[in-house]
Amino acid sequence: MDLLKHYKNSYLSYFLMYFFFFFSLAFLSGFLSVYLMDQGFSASQVSFVVSCSFILSVIVQPFIGKLNDVYESKYINGVLLLIAGLLGIVFMFLKNIYLIALVYSLVLSITNGTNPIIERMAILSRFKYGSIRVWATIGYAVATIISGYIYKNIGAYSLYVFFTIGEFLCVIGLLGTQSILPPVEKTNEKISMSSVFKIKHIPYYLIIVCLFYGITNVHHLYLPAMLKQSGLPINNVSNIIFVSTLSEVPVTLLSHFYMNRFSNKQLLMGVFILLCIQFFTFSFLSSLIIQIMIVFLTKTVATMAFVMINLRIISTIVDNARQNTALSLVSACKSFASIVFQMLAGYLIDFTGYQMFYFVLFICSVIGMVLVFFFKVPTNKDLKVFH
Repeated sequence: MDLLKHYKNSYLSYFLMYFFFFFSLAFLSGFLSVYLMDQGFSASQVSFVVSCSFILSVIVQPFIGKLNDVYESKYINGVLLLIAGLLGIVFMFLKNIYLIALVYSLVLSITNGTNPIIERMAILSRFKYGSIRVWATIGYAVATIISGYIYKNIGAYSLYVFFTIGEFLCVIGLLGTQSILPPVEKTNEKISMSSVFKIKHIPYYLIIVCLFYGITNVHHLYLPAMLKQSGLPINNVSNIIFVSTLSEVPVTLLSHFYMNRFSNKQLLMGVFILLCIQFFTFSFLSSLIIQIMIVFLTKTVATMAFVMINLRIISTIVDNARQNTALSLVSACKSFASIVFQMLAGYLIDFTGYQMFYFVLFICSVIGMVLVFFFKVPTNKDLKVFH
C-alpha cells in the first residue's frame, strides 16, 4: 500500500504514460506500409488504409475530447487505450483489407484522440512539462531503433504484440497520475463542438492549424523519399530521421524558458519562419549537406514547438470547461488537413517533382506567416502553462 501511495502522482507514473504512449505509436504506424505490402497488399491499398484512418479520426477525436470534458480524463483515456491495445492483437490476424482499414482506423483514432488530452495532463502536473515530454521523444526513438530489428529477426506480427504491451504499460502510468485540473467554472451552456466554434479566435486559429499540419505532415511523409532520390542510402535516411527526432529533446527540456517569455503571436510567427527556412532550402539549394543540416535544425523543432504553442493558445482563449473538446477539435483539423494535403502532394510530386513540391510548401508557409501577422490572438501573461 505504501508503494501504491508513493506511486500515485509520481514522476514514474508520468514517465510510463509518456514513454510507452509514443513507444506504442512507433510500433503501430512506423512499419505499416512495409507490413501490409509484405502481406501482399499494393501501395494503393496501403494508401486506402491510411486515408480511412484520417477520415475516422476527424469524426472520433472531437467525441473523445467531449468525453474528457465531462468525465475524469485518466479513466476515460485508460479505457480507450486498453481497447486500442486489444485491437492491436486483433489486427495481427486480419487478412481482409477492409477489416484491416477498420481496425487500424479505430486504433489510430483512439491514439490521436487521447494524445492532446495526455499533453494537457502533463502541463497541469506538478512536474516541469519538458522533463516529462522528453520521454515521448525518447520512447519513440527507442521504438524506431528496435522495431526494425524485431521485424527482421522475430517477425512482422510481433510488432503489434509490442504495441499492445506498450499500451498496457501506458495505462498503468496513466492511472498513477493525479488530475490537478483547475476548478471548472459552472456553465449552463452545453459543451458541444458548435459552442467551441463560437469562441472568439477559434475559427481563424483552426485555419492556421490546418495549414501548419497539412504542410508539415506531407513534408514528414515525403522527406525520406526526397533524400533517397537525392542519392542518400536508405539506411542513412533512417539515421537522419532518428537524429532529427532527438532534436526535440532540448526544445522540450527548455520549454519553460521561452514558452512563457514570448507572446502567442511571436511564438507562432517563429514556427512559420522555421518552415519557410526548411522549404526554401529544399526548393532552391541543391546541396545535400545543407539540406541534411536543415533537417536536423528545423524539422522536429518546428512541429514540437507548435504542439506546445497550441496548448498555450487553447489555454488562453478557451475556458477550462471546454479545453479538452477544443484540443480534440484541433486534432480533428490536423487529420482533415492531412487528408487534403496528402492527396494534392501525391499528384504534385508525380507531375512536377520534389523541387516544385517544396516550393509550393514554401509559398504555403509564407501564407501562414501572413495569417499569423493578422491573427489578433491574446496573450495572458499571468497564465504560466509551462513551469
